[in-house]
Amino acid sequence: MTSEKEVLNDNSSPQKIGETPKNVIDNRSCTKPVTRCMPLGQMGIPKKSEDMTSNGQLWFRGVRSSKFRHVYGEPARREKCYDNIHITKNAHDSQFCAVNPKFLAIVTEVAGGGAFIVIPINCTGRLDFNASKVTGHSGPILDIKWNPFNDNVIASCSDDCTIKLWHIPDEGLSIHLTDWLVELQGHKRRVAYIEWHPTAENILFSAGFDHLVIVWDIERGDAVNVIDCHHDAIHSMSLNRDGSLIATTCKDKKLRVIEPRSGIVKSEGLCHAGSKASKVVFLGSTGRLLTTGFSRHSDRQYSIWDENDLSAPLFTNTIDSSSGIVFPFYDPDTNIVFLAGKGDGNIRYYEVTEEAPYIHFLNEFLSGNPQRGLGFMPKRALKTSQCEVFRFYKLHATKGLCEPISMIVPRRTDQFHEDLYPDTAAPKPTLSAQEWIKGANAMPLLMSMKTVESSSTLNITSIKQRHVKIQEPPSVDNNKRKFAFLSTETIPDYRPKDMIIEKSQKTTNNQTTKFQQLQQKFSHANVNNKDIPLLKEINSIGDNILTENDLRRAYQSQSEEIRKLKKTAFEQRTARQRVRGTS
Repeated sequence: MTSEKEVLNDNSSPQKIGETPKNVIDNRSCTKPVTRCMPLGQMGIPKKSEDMTSNGQLWFRGVRSSKFRHVYGEPARREKCYDNIHITKNAHDSQFCAVNPKFLAIVTEVAGGGAFIVIPINCTGRLDFNASKVTGHSGPILDIKWNPFNDNVIASCSDDCTIKLWHIPDEGLSIHLTDWLVELQGHKRRVAYIEWHPTAENILFSAGFDHLVIVWDIERGDAVNVIDCHHDAIHSMSLNRDGSLIATTCKDKKLRVIEPRSGIVKSEGLCHAGSKASKVVFLGSTGRLLTTGFSRHSDRQYSIWDENDLSAPLFTNTIDSSSGIVFPFYDPDTNIVFLAGKGDGNIRYYEVTEEAPYIHFLNEFLSGNPQRGLGFMPKRALKTSQCEVFRFYKLHATKGLCEPISMIVPRRTDQFHEDLYPDTAAPKPTLSAQEWIKGANAMPLLMSMKTVESSSTLNITSIKQRHVKIQEPPSVDNNKRKFAFLSTETIPDYRPKDMIIEKSQKTTNNQTTKFQQLQQKFSHANVNNKDIPLLKEINSIGDNILTENDLRRAYQSQSEEIRKLKKTAFEQRTARQRVRGTS
């Protein structure tokens, strides 16, 4: 064997004899190239292509191993969707949808002011046209977010420059809700975005078109800090895992990482060169960020950044040439990033890694229905028995429909997969508002996903059983009452025999119905007009009806009586008119 031949090591990576292995990563794909020394003439390739090395060797791309490579999206059936919703037509670049394990909230189109509908998560199907809404803003609602530590509290921001907090009862809304818990006033122009602190209780962030980011303590209703480092409209904001940093994108095309308690800009850099809005999301506790935006030629792209150095991105890739703004969604438990464009029908998803290029394409969910907005369910409410790792709630742009889409890993569903479901964030705060304001930082409290679904499933089952009980037919209810009566204990009667016989005789003699008692009462009434027969005589007409002829005779008799009554009434009316005429 010559030295130019090559062998493969245990990891199936190319290695020539006498040389050290070279791990080459091709940034243009999520695959690892394999080098094979093969003459170009045998390959039938006349000249070098862009995938060739300088010495005439050809790169062959393999398949990168990942447990999430075969994740697929499964839309819910029509009866499991939420239909007949007047979704807002506002052009603001927000999601207009927020979900938690109890409720689904959607911003709706109303005439004057702003409103959003709150639906219990189990009440699927076609909704009532006049369903109760939350109506308290005097302008259109631009963003809504559920409190991560209280599933009954939701915050909303509006064009009226205010932020309001609402309490939703467990059974949902029965009437329009107009009374808010807290109203926050501090922005001079409309409030565009709001975000809850991931670990501290009662801390809320808001960004407005007055170029300000305000940190609120909602328990006191006061502003903790006002960040005024932006020189133009803010397009998005995101907090890192422990809430110690906030990242923003701005219309001035800059990406900033800010310390929210002091307002100091930790790092700053030029984001995407396009003029349309860009979005940012922290990639958990990795120290990196992901942004989506547009290039100078209006191509959609995404970039990976180091939070400590925003002078240049670590990696940038072009998505396509569509015009819709791309929204990023990051799952810190599985390290998957979902990219969904407004007006698109597809959702792309990528896996984030620690090695360059830090992100790898996995797959794409395709749909022919464009989306106006997307909400996502917290991890603690996912169905682990179905290997569900993420769930979107898609607002259809062309019809009033909200469609759940489950992202599922194709595995056996008869066991719990610990590698798919690590401990996730619990709905309990780690810090109080005052502790965070004084400078404390803490990671979120974690909870096991193994026991979460059993409790939520029991709650859903009990609710469904309660609805089924209300809709039971009368026959089933009668049978239950009968069996309940038969199952009761028999109580002996120790009364004297004479008393029992006397009571039975009274009961036997008193068998007349209420209608017959009324007949007897009115039959003895004094009637002065002799032409009008007694009620007893009229009712006795149909007492002995046995055949069809009897029925005909009874009908003719009643018709004759009616004719006589009309004739008598006419004669009496004529007589009165004559008396009036002579007088």
